[in-house]
Amino acid sequence: MTLPSYEFLSAPLGLIRVLHELTLTLHFAAMNVLLGGLVIVLYARLRRRWADPVLVRFVRLFPSLMAATVTLGVAPLLFLQLVYHRQVYAAAIVSGWFWLAIVGAVIVAYYAIYRASFAGARAGAVGVAPLLLALTGLLYVSLTYSSIFTMAERPELLHALYARDPSGLVWNPALGDYLLRWAHMVFGALTVGGFFVGLIGRDEPAAHRAGTQCLVGGMAGAMVLGMAYVLSLMPVLPALMATPAIWALAGAIVLSLGALHFYFEGNFLASGLMLFVSMFGMVHARHTVRVLRLAATFDPSTLRIAPQWGPFAMFLISFVAALAVLAYMLRLFFVGHAVRAR
Repeated sequence: MTLPSYEFLSAPLGLIRVLHELTLTLHFAAMNVLLGGLVIVLYARLRRRWADPVLVRFVRLFPSLMAATVTLGVAPLLFLQLVYHRQVYAAAIVSGWFWLAIVGAVIVAYYAIYRASFAGARAGAVGVAPLLLALTGLLYVSLTYSSIFTMAERPELLHALYARDPSGLVWNPALGDYLLRWAHMVFGALTVGGFFVGLIGRDEPAAHRAGTQCLVGGMAGAMVLGMAYVLSLMPVLPALMATPAIWALAGAIVLSLGALHFYFEGNFLASGLMLFVSMFGMVHARHTVRVLRLAATFDPSTLRIAPQWGPFAMFLISFVAALAVLAYMLRLFFVGHAVRAR
């Protein structure tokens, strides 16, 4: 008996890639606001820089941001596994227990964020412990994802690690592959978090000043670390320079600087849109790096295409509905914020 082949794509590769990069950018946008906002609010709380009502107002937004981060993170993971299932699955097996611990870390972070929000609303003050717990959980998740997804691009490393230790307790030893990338993402989160803190707290001098400082400092740190990360890609850098992705990366840098300009001009809409498009450019460049690093062992363009438009239609309907619910949740927050401000 001949078993059916499951090595096929249920939609054209170009469509899958665009949807993957778009949904991943949306996930990063929510995650960056949450992670960067947590760092800024926690720092302000520890240093007693803001009044308690201002801190409580920001923390009340975190549960919605956590929901958005988790919800928007499902689609890019599915699109990634649609094409790179063998690589990602193998990497997740090698670091199996660290991968499974992500679920627990997310649950703990979710609980801590809700506790900080509800306790702050009741007591009129924000506790440090739940915010620290939430931040620790989010940092663990982000570092583990960076470790495993980068390891998925090294088939020879996966083979050697699993042959040596199949316990699932193996952490990616190639620190140079992902530490700079992860640090760049953390500073990027501080940048985006600073933008939203400055936007939401524009009528609160201390909050707006802190947001502005984190936006500028985070962007400077992200650019330095981003350049260092690009230079660390020397084995594939010549090939990357020959692709349109290098122009997407250059455009992302220019747009980031443009976002900074419009932020200081008070045009927050233009600044936010530029930050989002710059993130999309960086996501596109990073995905191109994945393709180049796997080029010797895997070419996704050779996969058979057998369209399944029904599931794609269900995804699009569900995804648009999720975005509508998210927009409604944010609208409730901002309308409530405007009413209290008056």
